[in-house]
Amino acid sequence: MRVFLAVHLPLLSLEVFRPTWAPEPEHGFAVLEKDRVIAADRVARAAGVRDGMRRGGVLTLSPGTLTYGRDTARENAALHDVATALMAFSPDVTVVEEATVVVEVGASLRLFGGVLSLCRQVRKTLGTLGLTARMCMAPTGQGAWLLARCRSRRVMRLGTLERALTLLPMVTVPELRPFVDWFAGLGCETIGDVRRLPRAGLQKRCGERLLDSLDRAFGTAPELFDWLELPPSFTAHIELPDRIEDADMAMFAAHRLIVQLCGWLCAKQLAITAFTLSLEHERGREAIPPTQIDIALGEPAWREDHLVRLLRERLHRVELAAPVIALRLGASKIEPAAPPTDSLFPEPGGSPEDHARLVELLVARLGDDNVLRPAPTADHRPEVANRWVSVSQRAPKVQLPQGLPRPTWMLETPVRLLMRQHKPFYGSPLKLVSPGERIEAGWFDGQLVTRDYFVAQGDDQSCYWVYRERVSSRQVDEEPRWFLHGLFG
Repeated sequence: MRVFLAVHLPLLSLEVFRPTWAPEPEHGFAVLEKDRVIAADRVARAAGVRDGMRRGGVLTLSPGTLTYGRDTARENAALHDVATALMAFSPDVTVVEEATVVVEVGASLRLFGGVLSLCRQVRKTLGTLGLTARMCMAPTGQGAWLLARCRSRRVMRLGTLERALTLLPMVTVPELRPFVDWFAGLGCETIGDVRRLPRAGLQKRCGERLLDSLDRAFGTAPELFDWLELPPSFTAHIELPDRIEDADMAMFAAHRLIVQLCGWLCAKQLAITAFTLSLEHERGREAIPPTQIDIALGEPAWREDHLVRLLRERLHRVELAAPVIALRLGASKIEPAAPPTDSLFPEPGGSPEDHARLVELLVARLGDDNVLRPAPTADHRPEVANRWVSVSQRAPKVQLPQGLPRPTWMLETPVRLLMRQHKPFYGSPLKLVSPGERIEAGWFDGQLVTRDYFVAQGDDQSCYWVYRERVSSRQVDEEPRWFLHGLFG
């Protein structure tokens, strides 16, 4: 059975100018169309501002109220952002009339934990975008849209849907509004009253569009939707309501862009390995180049919480050269999303994806140069072979000696050991517990070393990696020199 979720945004014209995460004006906020109020916030309404009031009346009641002319282009852009973000729940999303987005979620209910869980996650996504909505779920998209405009409820069966729709006011249907006076003269108040009239007379008086709209809402006619098609690459831009001088404050708006990115990735079945956030500064004659924040991921990812966490850590370390007025997010590198693991039992200590997320978080928090990984080189000398590079650098794999002990911690400079009773001493006499490993290399670059390495053990059972310098036949009477070069964990 098909199930549709209608998300109606009744305050879109207001919230697109004043997002919920922006500071609330002291004297209120109102949006006007053709010099008449169409939306106002609670502060303005408390001062007496009402829908339909002219600008002069608003300024008379509350001179400090901010008024803005309606911008349908910005509202349509906000609706497109909502539709993109909701693609994280289903690839079938469309934008319909009167600030409403319809999502076909029949195949997604089980994945997201049922109806209530899905609605909670959708509300959370809308809250991140700074918007509020009324939602309704029904077997038809048109029926879900009509119900969402009046109330928030769930109607999962066609029989229940029919009873619910017949009780709605007839002005809910856009095709009925031009004839509202005529229907009122016939004693009609609800959609059910209109449907009881003869179909032939309705078609002759009101046209086929009215009957087609009602049939689609009640499920007696097929519904055809123009599903939203996303571009092959992702970029999103947002203008801030005010200048910000602290990079951490940009996280509220950046989270909105991340939500859109995750919806785009889910719809395209892609994962991201690198993205860029641009913090845009002043434009015009005093223009300043944007501050670029490049984030590279160790493993492909598409989870909102993980991307937000990485971005928050990076923003915390950014010092702004100038106030920020806008943000732009772009996907630098993408690749097909890997299928979920098919293992029956979870891997002990976490999966490779868990380890990669931990490394990415450490890089974002500490910096790329402070998170290192081993990258040994093909050389027998330990101080040359033991090399560490940034985790973002790729190094060729090197075949290491097999079966020979190597310590976890190598000292940057070997420490010369004391000799007591012709034995090396480090806190206590050291006992050799392994056969020797002779290393003689470096003659080709002028840094020759000739050493015999051993694993030594102290009285407390601690193990050390020590070596003895080889002496020539002319130095046979001298006592050999011992050095500590590594410690075993």
